[in-house]
Amino acid sequence: MKIGIIQQANTPDIQKNIAGLKDKIRKAANEGAQLIVLQELHNSLYFCQVEDTNIFDLAETIPGPSTDDFGTLAKELGVVIVLSLFERRAPGLYHNTAVVIEKDGTIAGKYRKMHIPDDPAYYEKFYFTPGDLGFKPIETSLGKLGVLVCWDQWYPEAARLMAMAGADILIYPTAIGWESTDTEDEKNRQLGAWVISQRGHAVANGLHVVSVNRTGYEPDPSGQTNGITFWGNSFVAGPQGEILWQASNDKEEVQIVEVDMKRSEQVRRWWPFFRDRRIDAFGDITKRFID
Repeated sequence: MKIGIIQQANTPDIQKNIAGLKDKIRKAANEGAQLIVLQELHNSLYFCQVEDTNIFDLAETIPGPSTDDFGTLAKELGVVIVLSLFERRAPGLYHNTAVVIEKDGTIAGKYRKMHIPDDPAYYEKFYFTPGDLGFKPIETSLGKLGVLVCWDQWYPEAARLMAMAGADILIYPTAIGWESTDTEDEKNRQLGAWVISQRGHAVANGLHVVSVNRTGYEPDPSGQTNGITFWGNSFVAGPQGEILWQASNDKEEVQIVEVDMKRSEQVRRWWPFFRDRRIDAFGDITKRFID
């Protein structure tokens, strides 16, 4: 499978951001991409740096304007696209939702972000209700896509459940970066932990992992922090955790990465982690903590 990775720096101009994404999608498709993955909340700036009820006006229904717009493009180009949208489900009820558009322009399925962070400059609990669709891969013409979102990438349980449900690949639209007051050592530790965690999911489950982050600096409108410099470094890892490609930290990029989807089964034959799981002894995993 040829996967198109789009790492973009966003501006306050939503239409400009969308136009940039469309141009990059066309470029990726023209270079042979079959599956194209966009970053988290790709239409706008990462608005969760502040808590502001007016920002809820950015949310949209699914189906809605973005699924219609990108669906038309997917059909024209004959590609599968993974979107990441601010979903308005009902008045006062919103989700951080990934949507997979099939190559005929229809909605193949959606996933609502399950793990919602609440940290300085990442006030997502103010905006998003935790997902209620579970960890279910989305069936497409290219296979079963195990789509998760950003903060989910730190949880091995989420990756495992997607794999156990038959996902052929794990995909993480992401928005994560540095605060400028962090030391260089701390920045390197954060980035390293982010990459290692997701490579671990690839190894533990014998699956390719696709992680697509945004890049560029976005100021904090409140002035309480120094804003976020999104660290880019979008990457694709193979089922043994090997890095197949990794982006820069500070540039927009469109990259085609070809992956061998048959390799996952061979790796699972070498490393039969699913065979040896002691499911009879894992009951406590559903507890918050074992006191």
